[in-house]
Amino acid sequence: MEKGRVLVTGAAGYIGSHTVVELVNAGYEVIGVDNFSNSSPDMLKGVEKITDRKIPFMQLDCSDREQFAKVFEQYPDIAASIHFAAYKAVGESVQQPIKYFENNLRSLLCLTELSVKDGRERGIVFSSSCTVYGEPDPENLPISENAPVKPATSPYGRTKQMCEDILRDCVTAYPSLRVTALRYFNPIGAHPSALIGEMPVGVPQNLVPYITQTAAGIRKELKIFGNDYPTPDGTCIRDYIYVCDLAKAHVAAVDRMLRTDGSDRYAIFNLGTGTGLSVLQLVNHFISATGVSLPYSFAPRRAGDIIKVWADPRKANRILGWKADTPIDDVLRSAWAWEKKVRGIR
Repeated sequence: MEKGRVLVTGAAGYIGSHTVVELVNAGYEVIGVDNFSNSSPDMLKGVEKITDRKIPFMQLDCSDREQFAKVFEQYPDIAASIHFAAYKAVGESVQQPIKYFENNLRSLLCLTELSVKDGRERGIVFSSSCTVYGEPDPENLPISENAPVKPATSPYGRTKQMCEDILRDCVTAYPSLRVTALRYFNPIGAHPSALIGEMPVGVPQNLVPYITQTAAGIRKELKIFGNDYPTPDGTCIRDYIYVCDLAKAHVAAVDRMLRTDGSDRYAIFNLGTGTGLSVLQLVNHFISATGVSLPYSFAPRRAGDIIKVWADPRKANRILGWKADTPIDDVLRSAWAWEKKVRGIR
């Protein structure tokens, strides 16, 4: 073992699989867990092809404490965990809030309890979200970590707020625990190998896989939710971050957490590019970058959507030594290459 063992929950998911690749590349031993409720075993196969390494993996539900405890029994030397095992669709959370509170809170509680149970020093990197800021005031854009945490606009966002509160209280109560909460914006794209990428179950809830599925002819057209927002073109504005850049930030967070003296036991970082793009701008970038036509139309606003938000990533740039700087057209081409591979399109 070179740098330590890291547990990745939701390891077969979109961000989790890309993070496993970057952890292995950085010299960490990784143990992955997932229940495949919103992911595919194929992603693990892709990870192993990219890394040329067999990844130890356990299929289980992180919200089942008895199941989850077996991971720490088998791997008591876990030095840090990265927690991705959560439901993540804003619109779905509005329709099914109980599902989100049950899974997202329980899985985090189980992980935290098991991390502190034996008194060993361990860290948790928590997959948080810019949704904790609620609907930001225009004068607070770009959003820094000092921006107020306002009422979330969706149950999904509320679970992220509540999980951060849980972790903050646990750091105070358990001296052996360190936590880094990474509040990230909108991850998109796929690994340059096209061996892993975003693989939604059923109808995509996120924009880019809906774009690529529409371009591939799987969907009739892209529906853009709302064209009457107070933005230059009437569509929502987001900070779209390349998933591989995002994965590297998790590695940087683990590096920092394991090498520091413990004086800063709870840290928060915003992860984004620092640039906002509207939905319509992103669609046009995709068309321009790939040369593929994309039928789209406008639909009514979607409940829970924030009008505009983008990050001030300078704290992460400075302290983690990390930056998201992959050009947006390259990111969108990677997403299209992944979609074509999945669909067998040449």
